[in-house]
Amino acid sequence: MKKGIQITAFLSIILAGIFGGSFRPISVQELYMDQYKYVAISEMQRSGIPASIKMAQGIMESMAGRSELAVQANNHFGIKCKGTWTGETYLYQDDDLDSSGQLIHSCFRMYPSAVDSYIDHTDFILGRSRYKELFNYSKFDYESWALGLKKCGYATDPLYAKKLLETIRKYNLENLDKEADPIGWEAYQKEKSKISVLPTPKKIEESKVLSNNNKPEVKAATKSVNKLKKKKNRRKFASPRLSGSK
Repeated sequence: MKKGIQITAFLSIILAGIFGGSFRPISVQELYMDQYKYVAISEMQRSGIPASIKMAQGIMESMAGRSELAVQANNHFGIKCKGTWTGETYLYQDDDLDSSGQLIHSCFRMYPSAVDSYIDHTDFILGRSRYKELFNYSKFDYESWALGLKKCGYATDPLYAKKLLETIRKYNLENLDKEADPIGWEAYQKEKSKISVLPTPKKIEESKVLSNNNKPEVKAATKSVNKLKKKKNRRKFASPRLSGSK
């Protein structure tokens, strides 16, 4: 019995050494990404809204699928009913106040599934004029999209754009944009990497000299000087070398 326990302990130590250093639990955010990334990619292909932006918003707004709105109403983007919504609704206290300043229930959209929420998020942005300027940005320029969403009033949080960018960079969500359109992504990266290099003072001076040398009067003067040099060189003769000189 004692021997069996020792063997078990020994195997446990070995297994811990093999797997312990490399094992890392998967976060709820990563599980959420794996579950919905292809929806985000598909919607980017349909609309031009960066998949990285949509996924970052989904993670933040729904707490990676764990918020009350996400669980009870399949609402992953915190979209309220507004006047045009004809589907099911869900009442939830968010940021609406009554005339006396008391927090009241707000009307939120309720969806049959999370995928429907992703699709409606696209339609919501496409269908409102205040978000129109966002489509002037490249679908690979997630930074401008993040700042633009805040500017257009998508959320009241003053740090909304900053949080979006932090989420994208933390989970490398820009890779979703690349996956959605690999050819376009490569072209955008090449264009982005073109940095105009200003000439150094030395290079500027050299370019001025070269430019001046091309002037007719400078060319003529240079030609005359070269002739004199050749003439002078022809008159030179070697002095006799004395024996024993060093």
